[in-house]
Amino acid sequence: MTTASEMISRNNAATLSVTAAGVDFAHRRFGRLGELPLVMLQHYRGNLDNWDPALVDALAAEREVILVDYPGVGSSTGDPSSTIGETARRMIAFIAALGLDQIDLLGFSIGGFVAQEIALVRPTLVRRLVLAATGPKGAPGMHGWRDDIAAAARGESKPENLLYIMFAHTEASQAKGMDFLGRFMERQEGRDAPTSDAVRDAQYDAIVEWGIPDHAALQRLTGIKSRTLIIQGDGDLMIPTKLSHLMAGLIPDARIRIYPDAAHGFLFQYPTDVAADVNAFLARKEGRAGS
Repeated sequence: MTTASEMISRNNAATLSVTAAGVDFAHRRFGRLGELPLVMLQHYRGNLDNWDPALVDALAAEREVILVDYPGVGSSTGDPSSTIGETARRMIAFIAALGLDQIDLLGFSIGGFVAQEIALVRPTLVRRLVLAATGPKGAPGMHGWRDDIAAAARGESKPENLLYIMFAHTEASQAKGMDFLGRFMERQEGRDAPTSDAVRDAQYDAIVEWGIPDHAALQRLTGIKSRTLIIQGDGDLMIPTKLSHLMAGLIPDARIRIYPDAAHGFLFQYPTDVAADVNAFLARKEGRAGS
């Protein structure tokens, strides 16, 4: 099995491949050994290079980090999944192929949908769960995006669209977005393959299906056994921030942190703060509920 090195970062980690469920999964492993690895599941249309190096390197300073492309995304083979359930089962197969019996798991946006599903169908696999800028199945206000957000998210992958959907429409947040764009392009060698229109369409189908109003589906959250941290910006335009509070009320032992003057990409706006909060949560000793 591939090992990680403390000297390797997001910008120079090799892109590896492991086969599971008929898919060659492109992934990168790096960081400090000795703790459970943190598997990170990416946002809509995102690949290995869409993670902020300032965020993942700060996480990797304290634990091993595993970044992965979904099937059909970036350098992974196979067809992209059009349902969250199918994606979750294929990611479980990927984790098993790495020989891992337990992990910590961070899901960002659509990755948070997948992370919830993994935690529910494989409750012993996920020790601790971090849900970032995401929402629960069937929740109100998630059945597709409003027109301007959908146009930017589904349109050309260009800086203006990313800034519009990921960062708050304030001078300070947009400036942080420009900083992120600089970091995002730091890696020059061995960049991941861009995502395709087929990925865009399949993932949007999965998002819409997940968001069909279904009050009963919300009760699934009470079955999550993993200690959970919920994090989001205070003005998310893609997934309503109020849904983080809803999840926090339904998931047992969940805690919540909301970041100010921030939108969907808050973890790229506050990479150092988010990494510190996540690392502290993952390192916290087991104790009574709420500890």
